[in-house]
Order: sequence, then structure tokens, then C-alpha cells
Amino acid sequence: MTTCKAVDVSVDAMTEDLRTLVEVESPSRDLSALRNSAETVAAVIEGRLGGRADLVESEGGPHVHWSGGGTPRVLILGHHDTVFPLGTLTRRPFRVEDGRATGPGVFDMLGGLVQAVHGLAALDDRSGVEILVTADEEVGSQSSRALIEERALACGAVLVVEGAADGGAVKTGRKGCGTFEVTVAGRASHAGLEPAAGVNALVEAAYQVLDIAALARPDVGTTVTPTVASAGTLDNVVPAEATVVVDVRVESADEKERIESAFAALAPHLDEAVITVRGRVGRPPMPESAAAELFAVARRLLPGLEGMAVGGGSDGNFTAALGVPTLDGLGAVGGGAHADHEYLLVASMAERANLVAGLVDAIRSV
Repeated sequence: MTTCKAVDVSVDAMTEDLRTLVEVESPSRDLSALRNSAETVAAVIEGRLGGRADLVESEGGPHVHWSGGGTPRVLILGHHDTVFPLGTLTRRPFRVEDGRATGPGVFDMLGGLVQAVHGLAALDDRSGVEILVTADEEVGSQSSRALIEERALACGAVLVVEGAADGGAVKTGRKGCGTFEVTVAGRASHAGLEPAAGVNALVEAAYQVLDIAALARPDVGTTVTPTVASAGTLDNVVPAEATVVVDVRVESADEKERIESAFAALAPHLDEAVITVRGRVGRPPMPESAAAELFAVARRLLPGLEGMAVGGGSDGNFTAALGVPTLDGLGAVGGGAHADHEYLLVASMAERANLVAGLVDAIRSV
């Protein structure tokens, strides 16, 4: 693989396209909003790159797929759904002030999409490149995973334009991640008259929280974090049901198997309590080995570029698990993902667009 010359991109044009995307809100699972968003993403892609951006229907909303033609060589991967509910834009409209663009989704990950499209637009040859922008990444990618894996295998290399890590580093590894829901069924009774006649689901859930938290192994990167709990109906009723939701992150396939087996084996402490477990580690770990070759190329294109393994997951986890070379975090430089202070550094947009364009050219040169 070789380096390439810088491409000519307009920060003003990128900023306007970013405004266009941000001002069409796209909360996950809101199918009407996601359709509007997908159509807008497709229009931006077609306007900058030509050709046709197809909407791929799914239960999770429309995905957007564009191809530059020719033999597939590289897949640019992103998503257009965001975590913010409708109405967020009213409270937090798109703005550019003091070198920062703000608004729902600017960093995660609409800025990355815009940068990639403009980087490609500056190339004379766009053959061999595909863009896939999914509608359900923020909620697990259940409707898009098969399509992601199909196109990744067809292309043979994946550039994920999720937001950069701290300081603009690209993401060379990601933990596998998943969510488990543990439900405890007990038996209700009067808390004052006959508490012993009940089976207290809340007490059982407390035991389970301690058992679950003990599954963590920070020494090998495994975190197991109970995050949400609910139980009970009234203050004088022994709770008949309780639910605990748990966030899990792992760095290896072995730990994925250990955690899933441990959740399946959870046993009640109280007589007659019944435990039901749903969930799994849905995103496999992304090993740093999957990014090694592409990261080396990226550092030749942008000397001083840092790489970082992170705890959060993305659709790059799926492609890396297939053995497809995958480099993540190529999108916006900024911060505050999923938060009200989310921002994008405008001054970095041209450099990141150039990085994507350079990687595309380098991959195709092999």
C-alpha cells in the first residue's frame, strides 16, 4: 500500500451538509423519522458522489447503500440513527461557534459520514468503494448485521467512520459488548400480616446483583455492571417480580463464552424464586490485530496519528470478527457522544476527509 496526495475538500460545504443531516432527527426505532433521515442521507450521497444510493428496507428502519461500481474493494461503514429523542433539535439546534459544531448527532456520527462522502467526492476514481449507512446501530444492529457482514466480506476491507477516540486517535480495538436482563419471579403477600407467605423478588434480586457483579474480571478487561433495577408495586406488598439489567464488556471470545455461561447458570437463593435470563454479548470483540495493517497505512498518511483500544462497541466489531481488516474511529474529532455537550471540531474535518480518501486509494492500490 502507498500514500497519496491530499484531496481538495471544502469545510464550508461539509458544514452545510452536516447541518442538513443534523436537522433531520433520527432516533433509533422511530421508523418514520428514520425514513426521513435515510432519504436525506441518500440525497447527500447522490448529490456529492453521483450514482444511486439505495434504501434497503428492514424492521429497524431503512439502511442506505451506495456503490461506486467495479469490483468491491473497501466498505465505508456508518449509521444514521442517533440516541436523541424527537424534539432534541428544538432544545439544542445545530450551531457552529468558536470552531465547534454542536447539535444532536454531530459527533456520533453524522460528522464522520459527511467527511467520508466529501473525501470520496474529491477522488477522480470512486470505483471499488461502497458506503453502507445503517439505521439501527445504536440499538444493537439486529436488522443490519447480516447486510454489514455480507458487504464486508465482499469488499475485503472496512473503514468505520464512527467518532474518533480522545485526541483524534483512531480506534484499533473494541470490547465485545452486550446487555442481559435478569427477571426474578417471586410471590406477593401482605408485608405486614404475612410477609413469610411471600417470596420476596427484591431480596432475591439483591442476591443476584452481588453474584452478577462478582463475574467481572477487570484484570482481563471484563466489566459486568448492573445498571437498571425495578421491583415492587406498593409499600405494603412483598414484591412478586424484580428485574435487573446488566451491561457487559469483554475483550476476548473466551470471556464472552464464560460470561454467557455464567448468566445461564444463575441460580436462586430463596426457595421458590424463579430466575429468567435474556440477552447475550451481541457484539463480538474487535481484536487489535484486525486493525493492524490498516492502522499502519493510516500512520503513513497522517504521521503522528495515534491508535487506541476502547470499551464501546460498533458495527466494526462484526466485520473484524469475520477476519476482515477493519479500522474504526475514522470519523469526527470531538467528544460528548450521547450527551448534551456533544461537539465536533470543525478544524479537523478536512484532515479526516483526506485520511479516508487516502486510505481508500491505498487499499485499492494493492
